[in-house]
Amino acid sequence: MTFRINLFDFKQRVNYRTEILSGLTVALALVPEAVAFSMIAGLSPLTGLYAAFTMGFVTSILGGRPGMISGATGAIAVVVVALAKSHGIEYVFAAVVLSGLLQVLAGVFKLGKFIRLVPHPVMFGFVNGLAIIIFISQLDQFKAIDSTGTAQWMTGTPLLIMLGLVGLTMLIIWGLPKLTQVFPSSLAAILVIFALVVVFNIDTRTVGDIASIQGGFPPFHIPAVPVSLATLQVIFPYALIMASVGLIESLLTLNLLDELTESRGRGNKECVAQGTANIVTGLFSGMGGCAMIGQSLINTSSGARARLSGIVASVMLLIFIMFGASLIERLPMAALTGVMIMVSIGTFEWASFKMIGKMPKSDVLVGMLVAAITILLHNLALAVLAGVIISALVFAWESAKRIRARKFVDQAGVKHYEIFGPLFFGSVTAFNEKFDVPGDPDQVVIDFSESRVTDMSGLDALHKITERYERVGKTVHLTHLSPDCRQLLANAHAVIEVNILEDPDYRVAVDN
Repeated sequence: MTFRINLFDFKQRVNYRTEILSGLTVALALVPEAVAFSMIAGLSPLTGLYAAFTMGFVTSILGGRPGMISGATGAIAVVVVALAKSHGIEYVFAAVVLSGLLQVLAGVFKLGKFIRLVPHPVMFGFVNGLAIIIFISQLDQFKAIDSTGTAQWMTGTPLLIMLGLVGLTMLIIWGLPKLTQVFPSSLAAILVIFALVVVFNIDTRTVGDIASIQGGFPPFHIPAVPVSLATLQVIFPYALIMASVGLIESLLTLNLLDELTESRGRGNKECVAQGTANIVTGLFSGMGGCAMIGQSLINTSSGARARLSGIVASVMLLIFIMFGASLIERLPMAALTGVMIMVSIGTFEWASFKMIGKMPKSDVLVGMLVAAITILLHNLALAVLAGVIISALVFAWESAKRIRARKFVDQAGVKHYEIFGPLFFGSVTAFNEKFDVPGDPDQVVIDFSESRVTDMSGLDALHKITERYERVGKTVHLTHLSPDCRQLLANAHAVIEVNILEDPDYRVAVDN
C-alpha cells in the first residue's frame, strides 16, 4: 500500500496565513483539553499533552483528511482509566501501541469502508450528543473549589466575571466574521480576553490553575512490560476497544468534515494514519488518542483546508510545552470556555428538529437514542453501534412487509405467482403464506422478475416451498432467477426445476 504525503491536498490554493493562524488557535484549545483528558485517565498532564502532539503531528502528515485534528480524547481516556488503575502506566503505553497496530491492520484490509453503513439519523444523533457533551463539559469552569475540596457553583463577583468574559468571547467569535474574515475569530477572541485579564489584572481562573504544562520533548520509551501471553491477555481487550472507539470517532469526524468542506477524505488512509500515530504515541510516553471533533471544527471554521494547520497546531503545542508554559498557563479559561461553547453550538445539527413530524418516526427515535447514549455513557462507539443495529432491524422489518404476490391462472391452467419485494430472512414467513399448495393446480410458476433472493434464508424458503408442492405431486417452476442464485441453489443441492428463460441482469447480494 502506497501513501503520498502532500501537505496541500485537494488541489486548491492554500492560504498560508489562514493555515498558520488556525493552527495556533487549535494549539491553544488543545492545552486544556489534553490536560483534562489525562486527568480523567488518572495520568499526568504531560501524558495527555504528549499524546496531543504526536497524534496531531503524525495524522496531519499521513492522514486521509487534511484539516482534521487528532489528539488525546475523552473517549480514549474513559477506556484506559481502568487499566491505569489496575496495572499502571506502562501497560497503558503497551495497550496504545497494540491498538495502533490493530488500526493499521484495519486500514490495510480496507475496513474503513464499513463506516458507510452508518445511517444519517445515527450521524445526527452522534453529532448532537457530542455537541451537548462539549457544552456540558464546559460547565465545570463555572465551579470553584471550596475549603473542603468540594466543587461548588460560582456565585457573586467571580460568577459575573466568568459570565462576562465567556459572553464577550462568544460575541467576538460571532460578530468578527461579519466585519472581516482576515483573522480567525476564535484566536482574536482568545487574544482580546487575555489582554483584558492581563491589563486590568482581572482575577479569574487560568490554564495554570488546572495544572502545569512545563515539560521537554516527549521521551522515547519502550513500554516496560513483560513480553508474555499473560501481558497480551491483559492489554488486548483494552487495545481492541481503543482501536474500535478511535476509528469510529475518527471516521465519523472525517465524514462530518467531508460534508462541511464539500470535499472527500480517504477513510482507509486515515485508519493507517491513526494506527501509526498511536504506535508512535505509545513509544513516546503518550496516552493514545483519535480525531477530535471540537478542535477539527475550530480548524475548519477558521478556514483551514490543508495539512499545514494540523502540523502548525502540533508543533506550536510542543513549543508551548518546552518554552512557553509560563505564558500559556496565564491564558484565561473563560476564553477557551467561550470558544468551546461556540463549537458546541456550531456542531449541533439544528436541522434535526425539522425531522420531527416530517421524517419516519423510527429515524427520529434512532437519532434521539444515539444522542442519549452518547450523553449518558460518553461511549461514542456503543452509541453508534446501537444506532446501526436498530436502524438495520427497522430496515429489515420494513422490507419484510414489502413482499407481495400477484396471482393468476393462465389459459393452460397453470397457476402463476409474481413475487414483488426482497426475499430474505425477514420476509420468509410472509412469502410462505402467499401459496395455496393444496388448492393449486398441478403446474405452478413462481416469477422472480420483480424480486430478489438475498440470503440463505431466502434460498431455504425456495427449497421448502418446492418440497411442499412435490409432496402433493405437483410441479413448481422458478423463473427469472439470476445465474448467481441458480448456482447457490445448485450448491445447496436443492431439488428444484428452474426455467432459465429471460433472466434479468442482477446479482444476488452474496460475495463469492
